[in-house]
Amino acid sequence: MQRYPYVITISSEKGGVGKTTLATNLAIYLKAHAEDLPVTIFSLDNHFTIDKMFSIKGQKPSGDIADLLRGTPGADLVHTGQYGVGYIPSSLALDELRETTRGSMVLARLLALSGIPGILIIDTRPELNILTQNALYASDRVIIPVKDMPSLENCRNIFDLFDRRGLDRKNLTIIPCLVDARIKYQGPFKDHKSLLRAFAVNRGYRCLDGYISKSPKVESLNTNPEGKIYPILTHARGTDVYSQYARLSRTILEEYRDTEQPRAMLYHSWLLSEEERKRESFEARQSRLKRNCILCDGKAPRESSGGFSFYYEASDGGACGFLEDRCCSGFLLEYLYDARKKLDDDDPLLLMFRETSHESVFAIRPATDNGEAVVEVHRFTLDGNRVMKKVHPLREYDGNSFSRTRNGMYAFLSETLGELPGRMRDAFLLIHPANPQKPETILFEENYKRLIRTMQHVAHLL
Repeated sequence: MQRYPYVITISSEKGGVGKTTLATNLAIYLKAHAEDLPVTIFSLDNHFTIDKMFSIKGQKPSGDIADLLRGTPGADLVHTGQYGVGYIPSSLALDELRETTRGSMVLARLLALSGIPGILIIDTRPELNILTQNALYASDRVIIPVKDMPSLENCRNIFDLFDRRGLDRKNLTIIPCLVDARIKYQGPFKDHKSLLRAFAVNRGYRCLDGYISKSPKVESLNTNPEGKIYPILTHARGTDVYSQYARLSRTILEEYRDTEQPRAMLYHSWLLSEEERKRESFEARQSRLKRNCILCDGKAPRESSGGFSFYYEASDGGACGFLEDRCCSGFLLEYLYDARKKLDDDDPLLLMFRETSHESVFAIRPATDNGEAVVEVHRFTLDGNRVMKKVHPLREYDGNSFSRTRNGMYAFLSETLGELPGRMRDAFLLIHPANPQKPETILFEENYKRLIRTMQHVAHLL
């Protein structure tokens, strides 16, 4: 049975607001309140506070958070840590992964497939980089600690991010953190936490009922001669912070238990439906294919042909299929460079063109010029820059009435763009290189999307 995590992300663009202290101690309190509940934590920051707090002496880490982002199942990376909290070790490779991560839903997909149960807490860097955005979008609950007006102002960027993506603001909650109880004000706001909460509510931000006090005792838990990090639960009994974390953890547990379908579960359901949609779309594209190379009528690539190395599709979707490398290259060479027909397989011109043609896209369009039927043959680079254009008369037969043969271009266009005898549809053919070993991969979702974008670009140029 698939297990899905309830994801809590601790995030703020402002440093020094207590994100990591909040993340680590919340994990310990949650585990203390619900011993049977799996609690896991990892950090997308480049410090190793989580490792120092949860690693067990003598434990040999195997895998880290970078491996999760590269696709290793999350459940395989969770280490049993101190206080019963599971953790995924931190990594120094996050800067590199930040540069290579494409898209803001990568982590959501990985967590949906991770098999991590219970509650998962994510600590983030004090910036809205791509990894932080991934954590935000994967979360059931985002907790934003604020300690002063600058950190409250920075919240606006996270809320704006959710608004731009159409995500529910209810997932975002603010908690006053590191509040100095000694600070008092005259007027309606008696203390610092009341002031922060009032300003947050005025901006339309949801606030947790509780808050976290500033405490010299808690600060000392992270700074000591031994270099260890001690939890509030075991080393700050009797302080206000101790009871504040107890209240916060109970609130989180209540939300967790009220959540029937965590975001990871919903995302996994969407992934399954999306995979089914892609499969059906791929099969539909395959069903439209002509089963032979219409230039040579080959139903399977000949051994010397180079395989089905080109894919063609009409711009109106009326025809599509694969072409053999040898006959397609010879055909294009004839109409682009006026080469003679039926060049030998070892002809240098043909060999050179066959090599370079796989770095090009071709477009063939019937047109009229001064009332005469013509065909335009265009060559483009793969990124859409036009290399050359040739125009030829378009006639059904070559030669004279005593010795005539059917024109190859006319036959090709009749087969693909023919509407009525002697009449072509108002469309063009795009010919795109394909992988001769697996030509069908050009019909895969992402590859086909790129091909359609290329076709739209070519259509604009034509």
